[in-house]
Amino acid sequence: MTTEEKIRAQLAENPIILYMKGVPEAPECGFSAQAVAAIKETGFEFAYVNIMAAPFIREKLPQISDWPTYPQLFVNAELVGGSDIVVEMARNGELKALFATTQG
Repeated sequence: MTTEEKIRAQLAENPIILYMKGVPEAPECGFSAQAVAAIKETGFEFAYVNIMAAPFIREKLPQISDWPTYPQLFVNAELVGGSDIVVEMARNGELKALFATTQG
């Protein structure tokens, strides 16, 4: 399986997935910490990939998503955005509404 195939499989298998630095319990950058906090506020479960422990994914994902920085939040295999977008969407209620679309 190529790195791109692995990423596409992760996106297909996880309706809400955050590519981040670190893990939700111990983010390794402030932007990842802000994104995790915003996502947790919604009460929805989410998957994550620690890109610090997955250098091939860290290098390849920006080419797939056309987004150069981390974290990157995907919902239903579509890029939502990075930390600023996620925090703003959480603040105005859009994030929770978007996450609700992932529930069968």
